[in-house]
Amino acid sequence: MSTANSVSKKVITTRVLSEMKARGEKIAMLTAYDYSTARILDAAGMDVILVGDSASNVMAGNVTTLPITLDQMIYHASSVQKAVSRSLVVVDMPFGTYQGDSQEALHSAVRIMKETGCGAVKLEGGEEIAGSIRRIISAGIPVMGHLGLTPQSINKFGTYEVRAKEEAEAKKLMSDAKKLEEAGCFAIVIEKVPAKLAGQIAKEVSIPIIGIGAGGEVDGQVLVFHDVMGINNEFSPRFLRRYADLFTIVTDAAKQYICDVKSSDFPNQNEQY
Repeated sequence: MSTANSVSKKVITTRVLSEMKARGEKIAMLTAYDYSTARILDAAGMDVILVGDSASNVMAGNVTTLPITLDQMIYHASSVQKAVSRSLVVVDMPFGTYQGDSQEALHSAVRIMKETGCGAVKLEGGEEIAGSIRRIISAGIPVMGHLGLTPQSINKFGTYEVRAKEEAEAKKLMSDAKKLEEAGCFAIVIEKVPAKLAGQIAKEVSIPIIGIGAGGEVDGQVLVFHDVMGINNEFSPRFLRRYADLFTIVTDAAKQYICDVKSSDFPNQNEQY
């Protein structure tokens, strides 16, 4: 079992991720949206910290990722980056900041990089956004792609069910992955697709494939911090493994604090001046 003492001090870059794939070392990635959480994950040895637009859900209480703004993503990302000394910080570009206009995409990406100090941005979509990806990369900004289930397109698909189960969509997913590689993406997140297909994509492209609900044959895994740690206890998809039950731990602690305050047990003589 790894310990804090065994965590590598090597700073993670896009090149390091490529080297990890080449030698078969899995890539660990979790989301974070604030300084304190990012500090813990970085110290634990997380390879990649994703400032996800899932902040729209877990931080702001929205039903979808669509409402979060560029300014809000920059706020979360700058808070995360201040805590990090090792992990690669990747920031989701929010809905409406890159689709259909490569110049706007570049402007949005430049703002994220300049105002947060992060290491890369992430965009959802395949061939249809390849122009925006190329434009961003031409400015020296690393881009991570995102295929399969793309939450920003929920109104188009109308469901969060598994994607690419049919042959036509599976072929398009493979094609899109290769097009994102050709466009210059350094890695791709593939979400909620059959494990066999995701594994095949990982074999056929040279860049790391990071799965979420995409099986174990890919190059790494990403999950949402609030799901993994049991803060959000209402979301239980098949692909999620909980590593803590913070909802119960924090609830019990809060109840004990309330009890201690109301009974005048807190503060005691040693807890005052």
